[in-house]
Amino acid sequence: MTSLANPEKVSMADVALDDSLRAEDGGRRLGFLLTLPAQLLVLFIAVFPLLMQLYISLTDWSPLDGIGWWQAYELWNSFANYTDLMADSRFWSALGRTALVMAICVPAEFLIGLGLAILFVDDFVGKRVFYSIMLIPMMVVPAVAGYMFFMLFQSGGPVNDILSGLTGMNVAIAWLSDPTTALIAVMIADIWQWTPLMFLILLAGLVGVPEDQVRAATLLGASWWQRFRTIVLPKMKTIIVIALAIRVIENFKIFDTLYIMTGGGPGVATETISVYIYKVTQQDLIWGYVAAIALVILVALSILVSLAISRMNAAKGA
Repeated sequence: MTSLANPEKVSMADVALDDSLRAEDGGRRLGFLLTLPAQLLVLFIAVFPLLMQLYISLTDWSPLDGIGWWQAYELWNSFANYTDLMADSRFWSALGRTALVMAICVPAEFLIGLGLAILFVDDFVGKRVFYSIMLIPMMVVPAVAGYMFFMLFQSGGPVNDILSGLTGMNVAIAWLSDPTTALIAVMIADIWQWTPLMFLILLAGLVGVPEDQVRAATLLGASWWQRFRTIVLPKMKTIIVIALAIRVIENFKIFDTLYIMTGGGPGVATETISVYIYKVTQQDLIWGYVAAIALVILVALSILVSLAISRMNAAKGA
């Protein structure tokens, strides 16, 4: 009835709606055009190196060949670098060491970080001071941290002095010269430096847990462990997945601290995948092969990220 009685009002409303839609579409187009140069630049920065790397990985090109990378097609070898990679025992050993470091350091950093986060949820005297102290290792440049631990783990260094004082015996362990202890020293350094990051992320997750649910469970007689297991952990699933994913990826790329401490030695005892890539790049100058290794690592890390994202989405839906 209203539309029949007031056709002019309906017509004016339709015109106003059409004008609004046209203005909105115009705004979108304008925004797209204004951001197009930046989008193209970002696309170029991301895609061009990847395509160049893929191209180089299919050749035997090296800077020593005396030709530019754009002429690498003259040294085309198809997928020879990838087949060589599959048979490269040194590559697989480096990958295995990287996985070992990751399998020990990430859980240790998570458990220590979670324990510290639980302690720092409640207020206590000097919390701000201790909080600042906790974050200091994370602020240290990895190369500096590597030099610090290189000095600490010398045969006549503070670590052996402390062990000598505790045991009452003369301890002179050659930490960085023994294949077993060298890797242990590297892992201790990594745990020291990056546990604060895990602590910071997990503390943020703990602070975000609804207090009313925890109070209600306490009033109903739930123990601390029951509250933590049934309320806190489920609410922190997404944060935990993010924290673990970040540290897995970063630990996979461990280089600075390790290279300063051991250089990948003794021999290749502490040679992780990053150190191996560095040596093949800078010492052997086999850049086509290095490009193939880097692409394989990129695919592996992408799979890890995809699994972490899918796990995070599943945690949100749970």
